[in-house]
Amino acid sequence: MSDTVDTSRRGADAADSGTATDDLGSVPTTHVRRGRWGRLYHGETSVDFYGRRRIGLIVSAVLIVVTVVSLFTRGLNLGIDFEGGVAWEVPAGQVTADTVRDVLEANGIAADSAKIQTLTSDSGSRLRVQVGDQPADVVQAVQTQLAEAAAVDVSEVSSTSVSSSWGRSITEKAVRALVIFLVLVALFISWRFEWRMAAAAIAAMVHDVLISVGVYSVFGFEVTPATVVAFLTILGFSLYDTIVVFDKVNENTARFAGSRSPYADTVNVSMNQVLMRSLNTSLAAVLPVLSLLVIGSGLLGAVALREFALALLVGLLTGSYSSIFIAAPLLTMLKEREPRYKNLVGEHATGLELERLVLGGSPEAHRRVGARPRLRAGATPSLAGVVPVPPPTTPEAVLTHPPRPRKKKRR
Repeated sequence: MSDTVDTSRRGADAADSGTATDDLGSVPTTHVRRGRWGRLYHGETSVDFYGRRRIGLIVSAVLIVVTVVSLFTRGLNLGIDFEGGVAWEVPAGQVTADTVRDVLEANGIAADSAKIQTLTSDSGSRLRVQVGDQPADVVQAVQTQLAEAAAVDVSEVSSTSVSSSWGRSITEKAVRALVIFLVLVALFISWRFEWRMAAAAIAAMVHDVLISVGVYSVFGFEVTPATVVAFLTILGFSLYDTIVVFDKVNENTARFAGSRSPYADTVNVSMNQVLMRSLNTSLAAVLPVLSLLVIGSGLLGAVALREFALALLVGLLTGSYSSIFIAAPLLTMLKEREPRYKNLVGEHATGLELERLVLGGSPEAHRRVGARPRLRAGATPSLAGVVPVPPPTTPEAVLTHPPRPRKKKRR
């Protein structure tokens, strides 16, 4: 009896000292528990992403609703390349917005529908005026009058004319490129993994596009061809981050193939193992973009970089979010409809059990002791359906009574 007590006490002391012992029937492992940041760095966290899936889905649903409402009420601030029209840029030394409106009204152009923006750079401030399509003589007259109002030469006032048909052509090509990209991605993921992963990845990318468009609509940022190029770029980044997660899920699916474990365990283990890699990838991509916005556009005055960098920043953040809180939960919901996992919904591991699986433990122990029947209110517990755990087989545990005395041999 004393040997048994000493053995259990040693197991308790090991757990208190920070050493994780596996006593659930899987391969025994000895692991020194690290702090929170240490577990994150080494991919040893035990976050229940599946249990928190509703939070991410609700947040995304709210953002999509805000996007749809903003698109119907405010619309997008399309640049001249999409809407078509005429744009002038004049030095803002002696010219104000009211002066520009007077010049437009004098040439028969409605000043209320004109877009007047102030562009600031190291070379000074300039006023950008954008209106609809105008005849060539009106364009020349406005350019001349703006130069006179600013007391500069006519060559210092630039004018750009874009037809509306050219803007529609750009829009159609952008939509066509997006559709072709999504189709090719779906075919590749279906061939490399399975169609459920392809559906979840496509849904995550569509989510990223919608949220990014919503940000541009709500805050009134101008949409230019550089913005479209940035959107296509961030779709590639979002796909890369999602593929990293799905590749780990595929690897752990093969690892758990011999056990009857919920698919939520596979996704949770995979997400925790690649969490630090996803964060590092996102951080490494966001820092250069922030440098473009803060240093390039803000301090150095490179306004042309602002449109591209802003779309990249929004897309990178939404892409990192969707790979964790959209793609993985949607994949789990699709896989749980399969007959193999349908009866295991709601029995996923959490806490120490999840941590043991992340560290490489076998899912067999969770299947034996983790699946317990749920009790209704007022019901009494029953042992029906519970698989008994085999007794310990160590010599100290088996020997629970003093040995019998040997018989004396007869002389």
